[in-house]
Amino acid sequence: MNFDWGFPEVFSFLQAQPQPIYLVGGAVRNALLGLTSHDLDFAVAGKAYPLARRLADHLKADVFQLDDVNDTARVLLTAPDGSRFRLDFATLRAASLEGDLRARDYTINAIALDVHDLSAMIDPLHGAQDLKDHVLRACSDASLQDDPLRVLRGVRLAVQHNLLVEPHTRQLLHQAAPLLCRVSVERWRDELFRILEGPRPAQAVRVLQQLGALTVILPELIELQGVQQTAPHVLDVWEHTLAAVDRLEQLWAVLVDGLPRPEADLMISLADMRLGRFSAGLRQHFAAPLVPERSLRGLVFLAALYHDVDKPAVRSVDELGKVHFYRHEKTGAGRAAERARALALSVAEVHRLSGIVHNHMRIHHMARDNRNPDRRAIYRYYQAADVAGVDICLFTLADTWATFGPTLTQERWLTEVDICRTLLEAWFEKPEEAVRPVRLIGGADLLTEFNLQPGPLIGDLLYAVEDAQAAGEIATRPEALTYARNWIKLYGDLEEGV
Repeated sequence: MNFDWGFPEVFSFLQAQPQPIYLVGGAVRNALLGLTSHDLDFAVAGKAYPLARRLADHLKADVFQLDDVNDTARVLLTAPDGSRFRLDFATLRAASLEGDLRARDYTINAIALDVHDLSAMIDPLHGAQDLKDHVLRACSDASLQDDPLRVLRGVRLAVQHNLLVEPHTRQLLHQAAPLLCRVSVERWRDELFRILEGPRPAQAVRVLQQLGALTVILPELIELQGVQQTAPHVLDVWEHTLAAVDRLEQLWAVLVDGLPRPEADLMISLADMRLGRFSAGLRQHFAAPLVPERSLRGLVFLAALYHDVDKPAVRSVDELGKVHFYRHEKTGAGRAAERARALALSVAEVHRLSGIVHNHMRIHHMARDNRNPDRRAIYRYYQAADVAGVDICLFTLADTWATFGPTLTQERWLTEVDICRTLLEAWFEKPEEAVRPVRLIGGADLLTEFNLQPGPLIGDLLYAVEDAQAAGEIATRPEALTYARNWIKLYGDLEEGV
């Protein structure tokens, strides 16, 4: 059996080494599925780090020792197009290769190839057959207890590759899920992001909840179950949240990833016809991660999970029996930020996540009032949401779709789609008009022209001038100064001589 790994220089070097070296895990599994891998894992009989060091020197690549106790190392290769390839090396974790494979998580990951003879598989647990049968099976009764992170990995693999979890393995997943609290938050955060970055994240989150894992990693979401809503909502808060994540994935596939739209789906077709011209801009926007190791997509989907997180806390019912969730987006932004910090996300990620949650109702309010934003409304929207305003445009459509479900009319849908079109057009095509107008005057001008003192008044006045500029009411420096003078007379605390 021969595979084209796309790394001929790597394998030619490794095949020249005298020690036994085995390609293991996900790369072998993906090759059997006809998928390519940017990450390769090697198990080494003998010292792993010196081998990785020699390979890195040979390729003029970067090398890092990941764990000196367990002797693991990583070589990072950079392709001409800037993409990164990860090669991990680890000393065998048992006295033999078979012992190493039996100590792994799932049989589909316990398949190896000897780099000196890539034509034959080493598969003591029959993982290739399980893969062919679409079955996820634990390598042993102890495999999940040994490392509870494998619970999250198992859910990801099952959803990603459409695998049926074997009944005994499902029992093991249930038993190991509470033990996730023993795993470092950084490890399961990274696995959570892989789930959110992959296919069918809503289904994966539902399975995590059924297994009891969600109680450990995202406990606030458990509170959403059974919280009832009234029209226009057709689902309770928990089911609505999962539906919003599912709809977001469908919209993302067409509007961001550029996949062909399903013609039978009217809502996606209508959205694509009006917003398709922004696909390249959206793709570039979401391709810029806030931190190198985590994607922006994962963060936006996490925000989708948390957009209604505080609805249970603020729920009220009026005298007519209608349910309200006043200010849930504002209080929810705080709770989402708390969870983001608990996940050890960066400051930029916390800010972006809370910004999406805090502002996710703005487009809904515009649609409720049946008003397409003018230049002033566009300016104020992006002043409030900043770059997250682009994320919200995509999410708000998913939220609307999940809210109305089968009762969603074309009229309501197109109202929100057209608002998003106006906002995205302003961001991508005409930012100088209302998103980021070139400032006509600055704080120093206000201090000297009007004999003002530094303070909050300066910021309020600059915002007012830019607001008027974005609305097209002023366009020159003299007009800006005149506007500022009139604004001070109306709203400012005048000082002597102004």
